Amino acid sequence: MSRHMIDGRAFETKNAKEVFDEQTWHDGHNSISHATGSQWEHETLYLSRKDQWYIVHTSQWQGSSDTARCVGYDEAAQWMFQNKYDLDDMPEGLRERAESNCE
Repeated sequence: MSRHMIDGRAFETKNAKEVFDEQTWHDGHNSISHATGSQWEHETLYLSRKDQWYIVHTSQWQGSSDTARCVGYDEAAQWMFQNKYDLDDMPEGLRERAESNCE
């Protein structure tokens, strides 16, 4: 687990209330991230103890550093749809927001 500083606030991934891993697909040779479109770069969506959504971006490239950024409910829902999560897989507050944005 790791600590990330975002806008002067510390986020500890081990303290997250919810954790959603990216989904992948196999291109015949490699597992490709739905979140990034890459076999080398990955994302995980977290919900902090204080109900802030954030995404941690990691890379397998040598010399790269993990990054993190806060996202709102709409972007968190979009990330989950992009990663093939169903509405039933989403936490209630996020599911309600996602349903209101579905056509």
